[in-house]
Amino acid sequence: MGKNKGKNKNYSISSVLRKKNKITDEFEIMLSTLSIEDIIALKLELSVKAAGGKLYGIPIWNSMTDITREAVLKFAMSATKTKLEAGRFLGLTEMALNSMLYKYDVEKYFEEIEDE
Repeated sequence: MGKNKGKNKNYSISSVLRKKNKITDEFEIMLSTLSIEDIIALKLELSVKAAGGKLYGIPIWNSMTDITREAVLKFAMSATKTKLEAGRFLGLTEMALNSMLYKYDVEKYFEEIEDE
């Protein structure tokens, strides 16, 4: 198999968001200057504003594990060439990786754009 072979080779979070017209080159440049903590805090602040200043009843603290795991899974799939390589990168068995990919529906995230 060549260097660029594997199902994940076309997976790119940036490409997905660009095709959905959610980001631009300028946005990526600005985003790259922020820490991950700043990005999360800003996203939460903007969400509160969009909700009229209140997020009562939303278990943000308890949801952070799932939010973070989904983000890391998407990154691992975009940074590796195959699912096996992504599993190794994350320190997960093949069964655990497949379970997480199913739970968070990560492959569908990338494949919907490929089908368009």
